[in-house]
Amino acid sequence: MTRKPTPEDRFAFGLWTVGWPAQDTFGVGTRPPLDPVETVQRLADLGAYGVTFHDDDLIPFGSPDTERDRLIFRFKKALEATGMVVPTATTNLFNHPVFKDGGFTSNDRSVRRFALRKVMRNIDLAAELGASTYVMWGGREGAESDAAKDVVAALERYREAVDTLAQYVTEQGYGLRFALEPKPNEPRGDLLLPTIGHALGFISSLQYSHMVGLNPEVGHEQMAGLNFVHGIAQAMWHGKLFHIDLNGQRSVKFDQDLVFGHGDLLNAFFLVDLLEHGPLNGGPAYDGPRHFDYKPLRTEDIDGVWASAAANMSTYLLLKERAAAFRADPEVQEALATTRVPELAEPTLAPGESLQDLVADRSAYEDYDADAVGERGYGVVALNQLAVEHALGARLP
Repeated sequence: MTRKPTPEDRFAFGLWTVGWPAQDTFGVGTRPPLDPVETVQRLADLGAYGVTFHDDDLIPFGSPDTERDRLIFRFKKALEATGMVVPTATTNLFNHPVFKDGGFTSNDRSVRRFALRKVMRNIDLAAELGASTYVMWGGREGAESDAAKDVVAALERYREAVDTLAQYVTEQGYGLRFALEPKPNEPRGDLLLPTIGHALGFISSLQYSHMVGLNPEVGHEQMAGLNFVHGIAQAMWHGKLFHIDLNGQRSVKFDQDLVFGHGDLLNAFFLVDLLEHGPLNGGPAYDGPRHFDYKPLRTEDIDGVWASAAANMSTYLLLKERAAAFRADPEVQEALATTRVPELAEPTLAPGESLQDLVADRSAYEDYDADAVGERGYGVVALNQLAVEHALGARLP
């Protein structure tokens, strides 16, 4: 049995996750809406430490100021009563018909200006509630027709929007930083910034690039057929893993938002190992919230909603235990050495070695026995089997 989650684990959920009423393209919702105050209370009871929200999750679109103030007051009281925090927030720029061609990159200039003001208003609330990261998911920033969107101009408008909002945060003295959330498609046919790599390239072009990082999501990379652990490692290498969304995905299809670990379990095991311990050859681990961006299955009633929330945290903690045992296992250390994983941390050029030294070293090329080295195995299967056995709990101490 795994231990019960505690706030020290830094598990967080969005209001839109457990609060999803389970409507989809082919059917109406199967559950009633959840009161955000009840969500805060129930998540706190389960051991979560944080709750996140889109502006429209907490305050329905178009609410008058008096109603907005009332809803915020109730939410604050629930946070105070439970000790829950708001680590991140975001803005809904995808649900209302005005955003059908995008928010920051709509062809309509008036929509882009409205989107900026909508985000600014929620940034004010996020800062008021103590958030440290502001997530940007461009769900409508894309196109279905290559003729209908000038992608070069769209990227310029995207950059203008992010830089403008970073300037706003700076001038307001909020201390927030931004995390872009890549996704390849859905709801648009093709989204801008579809992968971690695309987003990293985009960030490098920003005026306020030091304030902007990533919020990668498991399913978003895996629905593009990519290895999420590799993507997270690259984000960490760049120092741009500002936040993370955890869920489950089964292969290249629509965004399933399954419970964490209920998709590619072995990839989830290596992900938790990387987040908790850092790279195999050393380096910092991830120190941010473990945020679950999932949807309770449409088959579940309200009891199943809370069971699914608990399942996310339980699976993470189980994999955390398994990953710690994997790292500590002497047989694993021996297998890593056989696979020559530690050797990868050694610079290819020796300390002080020049390019001319490399060219003059006959053992590096002229006298190198490529055939003999090519015959040597790396023992990857044995190492991977050890990981499988640890992930399945077959090698517990």
